[in-house]
Amino acid sequence: MSWLNLVSLVGCVVFAGLAWAGGGFRRPVSWRTVGGSALLLASLGVVVFLIGPMRNVLLWVNDTLVGVLTAGNAGADFLFGPLAAGPGQASTTGEPSIGFVLAAQVFPAVIFFASLMAAAYHLKLIQPVVRVFARLFHRTLVLSGAESLAGASNIFFGVESATTIRPYLERATRSELLTVLTCGMSTVASTTLAIYVLFLRDAFPNIAGHLVSASVLSIPAAAMMSKLILPEHDTPETLGTISELEQTEDRSNVMSALAHGGWEGIKLAAGIAALLIAVLGIVGILDLGLTALSRPFAESLGGPLTLGRILGWLFAPIAFLLGIAPGDAVEAGRILGQRVVLTEVVGYQQLGTIAAAGGITPRTTLVLSYALCGFAHVASMGIFVGGIAALGPRALLGATLATLTTGALAGLFYHGQSGILGL
Repeated sequence: MSWLNLVSLVGCVVFAGLAWAGGGFRRPVSWRTVGGSALLLASLGVVVFLIGPMRNVLLWVNDTLVGVLTAGNAGADFLFGPLAAGPGQASTTGEPSIGFVLAAQVFPAVIFFASLMAAAYHLKLIQPVVRVFARLFHRTLVLSGAESLAGASNIFFGVESATTIRPYLERATRSELLTVLTCGMSTVASTTLAIYVLFLRDAFPNIAGHLVSASVLSIPAAAMMSKLILPEHDTPETLGTISELEQTEDRSNVMSALAHGGWEGIKLAAGIAALLIAVLGIVGILDLGLTALSRPFAESLGGPLTLGRILGWLFAPIAFLLGIAPGDAVEAGRILGQRVVLTEVVGYQQLGTIAAAGGITPRTTLVLSYALCGFAHVASMGIFVGGIAALGPRALLGATLATLTTGALAGLFYHGQSGILGL
């Protein structure tokens, strides 16, 4: 074990302490939930990183997801031709790619995966897996049935998992609501997972399997952080029971489910596109102003100021606590900071570009891949309405700390094992 592994361990403790401080050092804390979360995190970390046969399972998951993603590109290729082909590739008609076009090469994957998950749900392939994980979280983390179900649903649905417990939301306690929101913001949906795979698969061939692993690990991490921020002082209605998945609108057949899922995917892709256009435009304006203001001091600063540079300096200590080497800390801090402002889509895109160019070490690539795996950014609070809105900032804090803890856990157990990244 190197000193960076020990730093990652310290980081896990510090992030938990920050969650408790962020909640005002509330007492009494449910130490059974916090301790159970820490134990489950450690156990899953050992299974994923230290048990050899598990690597074969991750490799199988990775190859399956990448294979499905590649095969599912047929629709995009038919519609967009060479626009859908990645750099250096060609369409089925032999036309060469014109380069990377996010809207034509990435967003179709979101639509395809949304359709695929809708069909799998219609065929009742998802529900048994959700129930297994719900029981696991219910027994090990001592969560209510609604919290356990929402957490398990995050493996497939991400932040949309709150809809799976819609009947219980009106009567849920504030602590339950915070846990549900924190879990949702600490994981990624299967629909958006496709985006990150496309960004990173060249520099990190096994990325798909690790993103699934990161989403699972983030659930106990989110439970721990939310219960440190806002401990449960009431009696949840579903305490001691496992809630049932809410039945969504019935689809008469698989094709109907595919069509409905595709439409939901279109709305999701459009929402991502609108958010990126708006946020990146605002950041462009801020960078223009910062560059102008810092021009007289640019030489002493080593270049003009930008929001990315400022975030890199601010988040470098956090990157170091993840177990990232000092030489990569500022670059990693910039990516982590921009995730909070610009969404994880931009973070993964930048990570893929830098990793492919060899600008960071494989350890940094792995740790950041886990730490970025979540919906924890400022724009995500825009989805919260009504009474949940008041919990938005706490959920963002808890989700950010949860994803950082997941990244630190990867740093704790990674010591250069061959085959982990697939390089």
